[in-house]
Amino acid sequence: MSAPDLVIGGVAVPLGTIVDVELDVGRLPNHTRLNLPVRIVRGSKPGPTVWISAAIHGDELNGVEIVRRVLDSVDPKRLRGTLLVVPIVNVHGFLTQSRYLPDGRDLNRSFPGSTKGSLAARLAKLFMDEIVEKCSYGIDLHTGSGDRTNLPQVRADMDDPDVQRLAIAFGAPAILHSRVRDGSLREAATSLGIKTLLFEGGEARRFEEDVIVMGVKGVRRVLAELEMIRLKVPDTKRCWYARKSTWLRSGRSGLLRMAVRLGDEVRKGQVVARIANPLGDDEFVVKSTVAGLIIGAARNPVLYQGDAVVHVAHGAEEPCGFDPKAITKKKAGTNKVGAKTSEAQGDGAPKPAAKKKSKKAQ
Repeated sequence: MSAPDLVIGGVAVPLGTIVDVELDVGRLPNHTRLNLPVRIVRGSKPGPTVWISAAIHGDELNGVEIVRRVLDSVDPKRLRGTLLVVPIVNVHGFLTQSRYLPDGRDLNRSFPGSTKGSLAARLAKLFMDEIVEKCSYGIDLHTGSGDRTNLPQVRADMDDPDVQRLAIAFGAPAILHSRVRDGSLREAATSLGIKTLLFEGGEARRFEEDVIVMGVKGVRRVLAELEMIRLKVPDTKRCWYARKSTWLRSGRSGLLRMAVRLGDEVRKGQVVARIANPLGDDEFVVKSTVAGLIIGAARNPVLYQGDAVVHVAHGAEEPCGFDPKAITKKKAGTNKVGAKTSEAQGDGAPKPAAKKKSKKAQ
């Protein structure tokens, strides 16, 4: 529940307000100060405290726009509880369009962090102390890494009933059961009893409208499931649910020609890609070793032996009964993952009449 004395970065946040806070990250080598921007939307009524974060990897941009659109749709006078929203966690990587921090470390392998550790560890510790530890729930937004793209999907511990409920409510085309990874934000939060979802969608260094729309709708559905907001039309989607996943890799260096798309259902033994030399000779065929759903794929056709080609979710159960073929159908007014692109806010949410004013504190 939202505490009456909520304080972020030394700034008290009253009920029914929107407050911007800049957390001091440190200085760049040229002595320029660097801050972590946080927007706190505190409802006028009691309810859960939820963080929403994006760009833990600095080049993963879809989540940044998802955050902006979610914020535009939230009215603190109607909100139950509190949102702690951090659009760019890895501020260093964002400025250089890098997945990593300047010390070469992956921030999402550096949690819970330390005040005396590496740059990554210090940023992780700041985020844990000021944001995560004040929440009951969290939503962390990601894209594919490097030259890979992901089908919009939620990764969550589906053995936890509360997490499962929220993962299904999100309504992404796929849910992948995923236990926490060492050093990740989700592991650190889960160890504190904080229920956390991870959303993956699209690729790095892009704004992809279909992914953004789906992410905005999904976040709002989760907030509605927590009874923080009301949706005129719940619009809960059916989803494909898998317990396992397997990366199929190139057995030979060469140029890649894909035989499947994101969202395709594949059979065991089905050809998913062909790899050949620049003249088309010496072809190597990549076949699926499992039956399942394509949830990730390489984007760069230039491959070395052992490079990842496609990611297949399998071991499927279907608590939400999603038809995977529906996400690849081209329909009027829909994109390839079945989300309408004409309304970015979605779920019957009214467009804001005017931009809300916010208090800004240093």
